[in-house]
Amino acid sequence: MNNADARILRALQENSASPLSELAGKIGLSPSACHRRVKLLEERGLITGYAARLDQRALGLEIMVFVDISLHSQSEESLTAFEEAVRQLADILECHLTTGEADYSLRIAARGVRDYDRIHREGLSRLPGVASMKTSFSLRSIKPWRGYPVLDDQVLK
Repeated sequence: MNNADARILRALQENSASPLSELAGKIGLSPSACHRRVKLLEERGLITGYAARLDQRALGLEIMVFVDISLHSQSEESLTAFEEAVRQLADILECHLTTGEADYSLRIAARGVRDYDRIHREGLSRLPGVASMKTSFSLRSIKPWRGYPVLDDQVLK
């Protein structure tokens, strides 16, 4: 990957809906050269898809919840059962296997405390193998996620 590729990746993370001609101008390439580079980045697996960033509050999702979960057992069967169950719950935005006190860390968006109570009762409380849960509510987002850092001349894949 060279500096132009890094600039393309940064620009696409900022706004993947930009027309190719605008992206090319921003990067300093011709539209055809920019298109070839984007296609190559897609083929190499650096770009895995395109998505819109949605406004959480406009969707009525007023609270962000972080849940740390510890399991009774860390056997392969327990981990697999838990992970498969998590994948079935649309309310769980992210799930990470972690080190430290908890086995997993979840991120959940809810319409409010009542909605989170529903998510907890109908989803989280039914997850297999859970020994304990610790829930934290976000008061406000200081720096929302906007993409991965991409450095010039970063060696990738």
